[in-house]
Amino acid sequence: MNFLLRIPLQTSEEQAARLLALQVAFAQACNVLSPTVRETRCWNRVALHHMAYRTLREKFPALGSQMVCNVIYSVCRASRLVYQHPASPFFVGKWGDRPLPLLRFQNDCPVYFDRHTLSLKDGLLSMYTLDGRIRFQLTLREDDAALFREKRLREIVLVRRVSGEFELSFGFSDQSAVSDDEPALSTEVDWPEYLKVEAQA
Repeated sequence: MNFLLRIPLQTSEEQAARLLALQVAFAQACNVLSPTVRETRCWNRVALHHMAYRTLREKFPALGSQMVCNVIYSVCRASRLVYQHPASPFFVGKWGDRPLPLLRFQNDCPVYFDRHTLSLKDGLLSMYTLDGRIRFQLTLREDDAALFREKRLREIVLVRRVSGEFELSFGFSDQSAVSDDEPALSTEVDWPEYLKVEAQA
């Protein structure tokens, strides 16, 4: 069973600007990687890491090594949805040898974090940004705190709401759940607004 915890962030103007800069840089890095996926038809995270990690680190030094890994994860995740989902109009099983469409990540795309780029301890949330870490005091309800103790944390995502406010989403699964390198595909395909698919005419 999966569980989702959403936490709105009470940011100062300066903190919001730093998170916005990170989000934009993350989207730019995703868009640099996306053509490689289209050209190679590879969205396996390990294989793509070997192909593109060094180039991304050189182009985006401020992102840091771990956030570059999260960019690769993000592109692989989106590629699985667009190219691998049987209900997708671009499903490779039906698309044939035609050039794959190009995935375009908008500047409001989610930013994926992990234990290296985000930590939560004793009510203090610490997040990586391009200009060093920012910290927030965070008080969790007991039910929410229990998720961190009793469930397996699978995914941490920073999103920007329509209102401009930032929100963290923590995805959990049961400890007994089988480990999976990538999230499972749902039964329906409906990619979000931040992801544009550009098919060649």
